Amino acid sequence: MKIRQNARHFASRKALETPVVRSVAVSGLVRLHTKIFLGKADPDHADARKDHLDAFFKCTMDTYLEALRAGYSEAEAREITHVQANFDFYNHGWTEMMEFPGDELEDHYERYEEFFTTWGITIDDPLGEFRNREIAEAPSTPEKLENPDHPHAEGGFADDVYVENEDGELVVGGQSEPADVDVSEAVGVREESETED
Repeated sequence: MKIRQNARHFASRKALETPVVRSVAVSGLVRLHTKIFLGKADPDHADARKDHLDAFFKCTMDTYLEALRAGYSEAEAREITHVQANFDFYNHGWTEMMEFPGDELEDHYERYEEFFTTWGITIDDPLGEFRNREIAEAPSTPEKLENPDHPHAEGGFADDVYVENEDGELVVGGQSEPADVDVSEAVGVREESETED
């Protein structure tokens, strides 16, 4: 998958790992991700998906932290949560929200199979053991799976995590954490100028 990575991502990681600001960071990150993906949703269905996405993304914050504890890099841990979200979008037929085409689902699953198996995550059950709250139901659009439209998907990045850095360069595997991470720059801690993940 192709994702972005900049200083703000590392600040958000630090905030999530810091008990004092963790809840603020979780709220900010959930709000940001819901906003981003509702912006990609079919406008006729976006409002009906909000509560579902809010709860889903709260669960993936725990996935992210557990992936970091398991030794995955920041980019890999974040990608794992995005893969979970794409499994969920696919299961609901929300193909317009997907970040990679449906025919790459298995490839992304296999890259993180060890982690996914450990936590009971499957394509059909994207949260596995991280389902730690009630997830609101949202209407599915299964008819979209017959002729999927993926306007926001980028195929061909299923073999590794591809990171676009602040200079627009594509780095395979992601970047190393900078030495001077400022937690006050984290999403939720500093709300202004929040940008896409």
